[in-house]
Amino acid sequence: MKINDLIGEFTIAMSNEEARVLKKLDNPLPLHSFPEREQFVIEGLIRKALVSKIRNNEMTLVVANEDF
Repeated sequence: MKINDLIGEFTIAMSNEEARVLKKLDNPLPLHSFPEREQFVIEGLIRKALVSKIRNNEMTLVVANEDF
């Protein structure tokens, strides 16, 4: 039996601000291109596994994960 069969559907709690920032991340963007507040929100979304951080040479890119 899979864990998803036991749990059913689960959601990750997000604030309105997190949802707004997450919508901007439909394609990879440099993390430093965001204002400091949005960078802080993005770091929280990374911890919630809703956003992935991609290292490309010396640049850090962020993109929303597929199923959010």
